[in-house]
Amino acid sequence: MSQEFVPDDNLSDRPNDDSAAVSEQEVVLLTVVGSPKGVRETIFTLYRLGFAQVGDWSPLQRAANPKQVMSVLIRRKRADGTPPRKSEG
Repeated sequence: MSQEFVPDDNLSDRPNDDSAAVSEQEVVLLTVVGSPKGVRETIFTLYRLGFAQVGDWSPLQRAANPKQVMSVLIRRKRADGTPPRKSEG
């Protein structure tokens, strides 16, 4: 029997489960890594393009390279593709 037909108890791995799709949100994580100036400029550029509010990004954090920082933006949307209402986070 092929592995894709083996039952799995993990409901999140079942794309055709309508009840899970209705209640879950898709999460997309964007990370900008670079010099502090470069990261800030990128965030402001994305703001000017209407992509995300400046305050939606995380504060600058140290990156793996000691000369770099990073900032993260988490985007959520409902299973139907629409963004969540403010109360949904």
